[in-house]
Amino acid sequence: MWQNRISSLKMHGLFALCLLAAAMKPLSLAAEERSPVDLPILFDTRERIARPDLSGLVRLRFLTTVDFPPFNFIDQTGKLAGFHVDLVREICRELALTEKCQIQAVTFPELEKALTDGNGEAVAAGIAVSTPLRERFAFSRPFMRLPARFAVGKKTPPPGETAASLAGRKVGVVAVSAHEAMLKAFFPKIEAQPFPDRAALLAALKDGKVDAVFGDGMQLAFWTSGADASGCCRLFDGPYLSEKFLGEGLTIMLRKEDTALTGAIDHALLALSRSGRLQEIYLRYFPVNLYGG
Repeated sequence: MWQNRISSLKMHGLFALCLLAAAMKPLSLAAEERSPVDLPILFDTRERIARPDLSGLVRLRFLTTVDFPPFNFIDQTGKLAGFHVDLVREICRELALTEKCQIQAVTFPELEKALTDGNGEAVAAGIAVSTPLRERFAFSRPFMRLPARFAVGKKTPPPGETAASLAGRKVGVVAVSAHEAMLKAFFPKIEAQPFPDRAALLAALKDGKVDAVFGDGMQLAFWTSGADASGCCRLFDGPYLSEKFLGEGLTIMLRKEDTALTGAIDHALLALSRSGRLQEIYLRYFPVNLYGG
């Protein structure tokens, strides 16, 4: 099941510093300074999703983990926090189920069995949707898609501001990855330079051995704004989204028989998207913009 986890930051210290810096400003000010944020529109504004009757629901327990920042983690006070945690609270509020809602952290390998055994009603933990999982579980509509991005060095930037200016240039990418396949399919004129892992990839960009790199937008956004990059690099062009290469995005996983609950969560996600509350949660946990410059 570890193969079904959407790529994690694995950058806990960097994330904590970025989040702390953002937290020092009032949320309204941070949002104003960074507005507008061009979040991908995942729901048609004209769409209507009925809210099923959940009056017979005794409990709504969401399962998550503590090792996937900024989506779920233990904060400085020892409490469970993160994008998923705040999203769950908003879903429960939208469905008028706050009194019945709980959120519990387990280890990632335990999530599937805990849901199957009835120790929770839904999972919000960054599980990547796959065909085998769809045969056994239901999934909500996606509420966020993680883009691919380029990053370039500031000292020797490309001659233009679009990916076309990288034609014929060496662009680093992690070998045998979805991003390598995506880079070759989307940008055949770029010379893909594979690296064995992410650390080698970023070191090559920092040292000027490649003209750019292409990879997970979340990781690149936090890296370019963090201490490890030493101000060497910046995000470039994009974002690039692809269900074929990057999957459906972040969803909530439920038991297949819980059709009413699945529909209710889709209804809540649509309402949160339409009201702007989904964007507010994004601004709270992403002090760097995955979708902008």
